[in-house]
Amino acid sequence: MGKLLELQGISKSFPGVKALDNISLTLEEGEIHALLGENGAGKSTLMKIMCGIYSNDEGKILIRGKEVKFGNYMDAIHHGIGIIFQEFSLIPYLNAVENIFLNREPRNKLGFIDFATMRKEASALLDKLDIKIPLDVPVNELSVAEQQFIEIVKALSLNAKILVLDEPTATLTPREAERLFRIMRDLKAHGVGMFFISHHLEEIFQICDTISVLRDGQYIGSMPVKDSNVDQLVEMMVGRKVENTYPPKPANLLRDTPILEVKELKRFKDSASNSFKLYKGEILGFAGLVGSGRTELARALIGADPVYSKDVVLDGKSEKLSSPDVSLAKGIGLLPEDRKAEGLILSFSVQTNISMNNYNKWLKAKYFIDDRKEQEDVKTIVKQVRVKTPSEKTIVSNLSGGNQQKVVIGRWLNNDCKVLIFDEPTRGIDVGAKAEIYELMRKLAAEHGLAIIMISSELPEIIGVCDRVEVFREGNIVADLTGDDINSNTIMLYETGNK
Repeated sequence: MGKLLELQGISKSFPGVKALDNISLTLEEGEIHALLGENGAGKSTLMKIMCGIYSNDEGKILIRGKEVKFGNYMDAIHHGIGIIFQEFSLIPYLNAVENIFLNREPRNKLGFIDFATMRKEASALLDKLDIKIPLDVPVNELSVAEQQFIEIVKALSLNAKILVLDEPTATLTPREAERLFRIMRDLKAHGVGMFFISHHLEEIFQICDTISVLRDGQYIGSMPVKDSNVDQLVEMMVGRKVENTYPPKPANLLRDTPILEVKELKRFKDSASNSFKLYKGEILGFAGLVGSGRTELARALIGADPVYSKDVVLDGKSEKLSSPDVSLAKGIGLLPEDRKAEGLILSFSVQTNISMNNYNKWLKAKYFIDDRKEQEDVKTIVKQVRVKTPSEKTIVSNLSGGNQQKVVIGRWLNNDCKVLIFDEPTRGIDVGAKAEIYELMRKLAAEHGLAIIMISSELPEIIGVCDRVEVFREGNIVADLTGDDINSNTIMLYETGNK
């Protein structure tokens, strides 16, 4: 085994921000090297420099001892470097095969694109991952998890000797993640070196050999995985001890009259009818494997997707909830799974994102907005949900993932919602910010009386946060769990149909 790649004294600045300060790392042949740090620590910036997407201000990149300089991403590819991006780089209206081989299409003897070869190679890679994905459908019609696997296959198709995996399991179930890990172990055995970025610390101990930690753009330290532990890594990442990740659950939650009762919800004529209740001050979990119908039921509930039949009682009154607008007016807000695409306008300010859907609150003289009152209310909301931002005028794209999520929460609080649906609320969020989101959810439930539905693919947070859990399988609610029944074994048995 030898040094595959060296990063020596890498520094990078953006206007007003020192993103990286003198970072040096080494990647060995056949090594899976975890790169940890909170959002904003500089992980993705460092990897983008290594892949030619950004240029470094200072420092050197060496591959097998020879200095290289990349003008763009294609230069990095030619040097055997591939990256699985945290933010999808797929062309939405092309299919899976076209995306996998974009700009690298094989040609036949006449110089035309060899579609048959492309399809054959894409199918072989997908079979290796044991994943079934429609190859002829535009990727924007596929699920988030399916799109993630296309990103993974796209990187694997490069036959890279150096692979960067930036949050590759963020949208995958444990079973799907294990398939990816099998591929990674196979690549490792063939001498491929990998940088692996993940907020799931349990994955680091499962798959990685070495850990390096960044904080605020600076190198904190490296160590073998076998010599580290979770508490040590968390303290290195956040600069302090993070205790009690999950806030305590209420001992005696009052469940008398439900604030929301779904008596019947059938998405299709031949599908099963689902029903459940939600109580004031309760955090109700929706657990299930990807594709089990959790998000689909939530969207159908608020009228975002069509349904065959629906009978809903909200605050004791029968409601149609025919559209998201109607649901919002009745006090039900949804924080979508993909907050960047569906929950925020990234180029707008914190204030504008929180104010959206709420301008009627500040109308004066029928047609004008009371700017002073809007700013006061937004400041109050920002303080309430503890958004870390230089000001309310800051562009949302400049915030970390955790703070972006808080902005979405702030908008629905500003709308006086009484039911909030959180769909994968901590996806792509670092460990410190996760603890803040959990604490905020519990505070909203306990102190403000909100009723919360949390949809999550992460069993530990379902178990740690939720007061009650509905388990989904193949579009059906198959179990309603409380108390000691909320544990990983019981939930997994119901999810997989073994109970």
